[in-house]
Amino acid sequence: MDSSTSRTSLNCISLADPDIQKSVALLKQACLDSGFFYVVDHGISQEFMDEVFDQSKKFFDLPHSDKMTLLRDEKNRGYRLVALQVLSSSAVLEPCSWDENLDRLSCCCGWSNFKRAGDYKEGYYIGVEVPVDDPQANRPFYGPNQWPSEEVLPKWREVMEQYHSEALRVAKSVSRIIALALNLDVDFFDRPEMLGEPIATLRLLHYEGGQKTGQVSNPAKGVYGAGAHSDYGLITLLATDDVVGLQICKDRNAQPQVWEYVAPVKGGFIVNLGDMLERWSNCIFRSTLHRVVLDGRERYSIAYFVEPSHDCVVECLPTCKSETNPPKFPPITCSAYLSQRYKDTHADLSSYSNNKA
Repeated sequence: MDSSTSRTSLNCISLADPDIQKSVALLKQACLDSGFFYVVDHGISQEFMDEVFDQSKKFFDLPHSDKMTLLRDEKNRGYRLVALQVLSSSAVLEPCSWDENLDRLSCCCGWSNFKRAGDYKEGYYIGVEVPVDDPQANRPFYGPNQWPSEEVLPKWREVMEQYHSEALRVAKSVSRIIALALNLDVDFFDRPEMLGEPIATLRLLHYEGGQKTGQVSNPAKGVYGAGAHSDYGLITLLATDDVVGLQICKDRNAQPQVWEYVAPVKGGFIVNLGDMLERWSNCIFRSTLHRVVLDGRERYSIAYFVEPSHDCVVECLPTCKSETNPPKFPPITCSAYLSQRYKDTHADLSSYSNNKA
């Protein structure tokens, strides 16, 4: 149950600021405190950001039957329906999203399960485009995307592919500041085995609002726009409209938990660290619990999730261990880590993929 709904204050990092040490200091403070911060002056124009949101809305405004022809496939590409089911601590939502449907909380000390209702949002997932006849398409999280036809949504694919590319550029810029904040070489994450061939997923999200669903978020009853979770990977870039909904809990072990709203930032990104970076940093940097709690208004957001290459070995960074703080986790490849996390928290698609007609 909520004990606070105040707004939190986050550090704001300008990628155009020539004072890199200032940016490093702001980011490091944010990563030690909450793992959340704002990024502005990133080089993506407001005009183009508006176009991406407009194209996202056009897709979600399509008739249900049209969206169902693009239902999420075994590569986690395509449309994900609004989820209205109630979960038990051992059940998996069906149809499920590419989120933590079990509302599992991951942290350095392990997992916990909590009963809650399903998330009241629909989504569309776009990954790294790899043709089906390319050997790389056989790797987890790689493959061809699903695209609405040009007749239905002209320019839609072009806009989304450009945004995917631009967001990756921004993510790499942020990763360089993270590297410096961890006392690593500035190009640590630029290496081929890191972000040279990343696993990057663009997720368009639409929270329909109370007028369509008849539902308003109610944490006391386990009803959310998106339930409490932490992200799997390296970092997440989140762009939102002007409807407030994102909440963070800086101390997941507090009783009662204190949740704070994060204000949207026009033209900027809300950036948060994922569990993989928390693991990499030996739990020095934070991957923080967050959720979406809405007042019934319709809301759109666009999340961009960035993970390193499949074969990248995630092991305690040399600058994050000592005799008094030895590594907390064994080395693991990025692919193995992500595959296990998704397996733990996502349903088998076969049970509803036959509905795609």
